[in-house]
Amino acid sequence: MTEPSKVIHIRNVGHEISENDLLQLVQPFGVVTKLVMLRAKNQALLQMHDLSSSINVLQYYTNVQPSVRGRNVYIQFSSHQELTTADQNSQGRKGDQDSQPNRILLVTIHHMLYPITVEVLHQVFSPYGFVEKIVTFQKSAGFQSLIQYQSQQSAMQARSSLQGRNIYDGCCQLDIQFSNLSELQVNYNNERSRDFTNPSLPTEQRGRTSQHGYGDTGSLYALQSSGARVAFPQMGNAAAIAAAFGGGLPPGVTGTNDRCTILVTNLNPDKIDEDKLFNLFSVYGNIVRIKLLRNKPDHALVQMADGFQAELAVHFLKGALLFGNRLELNFSKYPNITPAPDTHEYAGSSLNRFNNNAAKNYKYCCSPTKMIHLSSLPQDITEDEILTHLEEHGTIMNTKLFEVNGKRQALVMFENEEQATEALVCKHASTIDRSTIRISFSQLQSI
Repeated sequence: MTEPSKVIHIRNVGHEISENDLLQLVQPFGVVTKLVMLRAKNQALLQMHDLSSSINVLQYYTNVQPSVRGRNVYIQFSSHQELTTADQNSQGRKGDQDSQPNRILLVTIHHMLYPITVEVLHQVFSPYGFVEKIVTFQKSAGFQSLIQYQSQQSAMQARSSLQGRNIYDGCCQLDIQFSNLSELQVNYNNERSRDFTNPSLPTEQRGRTSQHGYGDTGSLYALQSSGARVAFPQMGNAAAIAAAFGGGLPPGVTGTNDRCTILVTNLNPDKIDEDKLFNLFSVYGNIVRIKLLRNKPDHALVQMADGFQAELAVHFLKGALLFGNRLELNFSKYPNITPAPDTHEYAGSSLNRFNNNAAKNYKYCCSPTKMIHLSSLPQDITEDEILTHLEEHGTIMNTKLFEVNGKRQALVMFENEEQATEALVCKHASTIDRSTIRISFSQLQSI
């Protein structure tokens, strides 16, 4: 057996798999310092920053089959202990990071738990020199930005200082390369682009625009056109919703559904109640009312605020495991739930997640995962207190406490998705030391 190494050997790397695809596969476990693509052999070599990171990668993918773009890849320790310049020159190249220095940087942000705006990027990059222009967009590699400095020296210093670092503690990792563009063209000063040398630019986009070399921005801009209001009638703020989803709706979500009420079946009647259903379905939108069907105790009706939110809930929760049962979800033939003594009302609840800054909450919409994100925690909370609060719902594999904008938050990884889902439905809106905690699913694979 090959002894542990900082260098990881990946096999069955098809030509459709990019360097960024491989980076996203291993970067949850640590910083990648070197990457060599062996295209002729359908293989790749990645060097992690330290040995413990590479060991974590191998341990995780021993139990989970890694798959990239629908292709299974196979991971093992390399016989190389380090990747040298000779290795890179003879066998491949390290992504685009060997491109010539330029005053324009291409920045990819991995593990984006929190929204990144032009203002955030300017705050991060401006200490290294005058930032002239910033453009953000979504591409297959994830959320990206082009940042143009006044001088090449400033760009080189920023890349050297910031490569591999996180904007926030434990997330929003920067992957920085030199762009091959010579000049950025910015037409609008808004939350997606900014020309700091020309503050008089307009803020609104009046129709679809595109910019050569900036990736596939069309899906985001198309949703901002006036025609999007017709194509997506349930999406009250189409542009903001699209931005929260990274530029376009999730595959399989149309945005055209107008039915607000969902029929949920195959529930566990011994363990479910209206508040637990509220905790789960409120991840995907605001809840108007919920009714458990007394003549069919494993059935319930859930009325969402609009058809788009109902479509998200059906899309992401169909087949999810909860209390030992696999949920079935379908749109109800009833347009709404009639108020009645046995119907629980939630329309005015302060616990609805989409009351304020609603669009940003869509970025948390995903199928249940084994990782949950806790917010609104007491400032002095400890990991032991979090464990005590949640451990009845399953085996907790790892926890991480961190702070964002002075607010205490945490990530908790359970052994599987069902345990994490149970913790969310039972403990969202529960109280720790007089603080009402909020819980959502996290899309991170590891802490």
